Amino acid sequence: MNLEQDDRNQPVIELQGVWKIFGESANEALKDISKNNISKSEVLEKYDCVVGVADANLEIYRGEIFCIMGLSGSGKSTLVRHINRLLEPTSGKITVNGRDVLSLDIKELRDFRNEHISMVFQNFALLPHRSVIDNVALPLEIRGLPKNQRMEIAQKALDLVDLSDWGNKFAHELSGGMQQRVGLARALAVDSEVLLMDEPFSALDPLIRRQLQSEFMKLAKTMNKTTVFITHDLDEAVRIGHRIAIMRDGRMVQIGTAEDIVMNPADEYVADFVSGISRFKVIRANAIMVDVQTYEQENGAIPKEIKTFNETEKLGSILKYAADTDKIIGIIDDKEHLIGIIDRSLLLKEIIEGASEDE
Repeated sequence: MNLEQDDRNQPVIELQGVWKIFGESANEALKDISKNNISKSEVLEKYDCVVGVADANLEIYRGEIFCIMGLSGSGKSTLVRHINRLLEPTSGKITVNGRDVLSLDIKELRDFRNEHISMVFQNFALLPHRSVIDNVALPLEIRGLPKNQRMEIAQKALDLVDLSDWGNKFAHELSGGMQQRVGLARALAVDSEVLLMDEPFSALDPLIRRQLQSEFMKLAKTMNKTTVFITHDLDEAVRIGHRIAIMRDGRMVQIGTAEDIVMNPADEYVADFVSGISRFKVIRANAIMVDVQTYEQENGAIPKEIKTFNETEKLGSILKYAADTDKIIGIIDDKEHLIGIIDRSLLLKEIIEGASEDE
């Protein structure tokens, strides 16, 4: 997925030096960490405290789907719950659209959650005694909207997730995938700019999960939602995320595009983490192409009639085409200007490099 450059310059969510330490002696532990750089295990042994998030610094941009990954206990779900203050940080600063979230009083925080930020949980969190449409309309009811207005908005949200005819049913009458769509519709009905999604599709069957990923990607692009998406599924993160953060022991180990992380892992932990993903799923054409001038200097003039792909095209698609021809491939930008060339030797090099990393 791609973000327009204008959007990239507008951070919606900013975290600066956020720490979360669980335990009665959290502040003392943090002081010791700051002064003596003691480890997570030392914090547990010395203070009986657990480091959930350690010095998190993030900028998440308007319209971005930002995926946070990590093994169980890495701190990813703990981190996302700080953005809407379901958890209070031990230290740090959190802003959403320039607003200091930590400075909000109880009423301001309640209004902030209800109007500016929505959360979708893994377990759906539907109320069994309310109909589907009433579940979707619940945040609007809390907001105090008249019934006719909130029902109209809720119905439009159900239409968006392809549940137009299910509004009068109850949660137990829906499949898991449909219940998750109801949870998404409820978040969309609020029409908040920010969506927090904590492993929303992980409990679903692979086929349903992929369908919902596709629907969500379309909705996010159309509605320009800024999304923080927690997942343990690397393929899911690669497919839907503009950028990915990998966490370990509460820390951000690496932040970047899937392509950045796969091609340039920060350490062995990240390299192991992404080792199962095919380079051809994440590397784009512009990462390996030879620019036009260099190619012509080495090989002569480029033929006028050649097959072209956009510079953001993944190598997997290009490889399928290259398998049936030995002709060079042109790479173009969004204005359809020829900016580079890929030939079989470049693709073969990527195959060899990918294979060597798997050994």
